Amino acid sequence: MSEHGGAIVVVDVSTSARPDLSTVDVLARLQLTARRHGSSIRLRHTSPALRGLLDLAGLTGVLLEHQREAEDREDARVEEVRDRGDPTG
Repeated sequence: MSEHGGAIVVVDVSTSARPDLSTVDVLARLQLTARRHGSSIRLRHTSPALRGLLDLAGLTGVLLEHQREAEDREDARVEEVRDRGDPTG
């Protein structure tokens, strides 16, 4: 469940070998429909080509916002390992 109480639908886009603007259109419409029903979609395994198209269409924030938030949380959990013999550590 998301913080708003709706379901999050995970969409694996790894099989989209050659994403094009039709792919972006379908994903945008899917997100719009999900939001109208109080849910959202989360894309998994987005290729650099698809991310580039989403950016070009101005939909990166709409379709990849959850992915970016998850990556930010993951980065926050990374701990720096320091060498005890290092005087700066």
